[in-house]
Amino acid sequence: MVNLRLRKRLAASVLKCGRKRLWLDPNEPNEISLANSRLSIRKLIKDGLIMKKSITIHSRSRARAHEEAKAKGRHT
Repeated sequence: MVNLRLRKRLAASVLKCGRKRLWLDPNEPNEISLANSRLSIRKLIKDGLIMKKSITIHSRSRARAHEEAKAKGRHT
């Protein structure tokens, strides 16, 4: 496995997101490992080898239902 730590840090900086939110194409580690500048990272983003994953949604529906039940005097 190729060490892509620098590439991931640069891509996170270019895309203005955290390192955890990046997706690097697992089929192209050699292509990604050749990128050593912000310009080459931008090219990989344009080619679709590096993408920003969407935000994980944290639903509050269960919390709202629990609060509603507590307002009725449940859970005591």
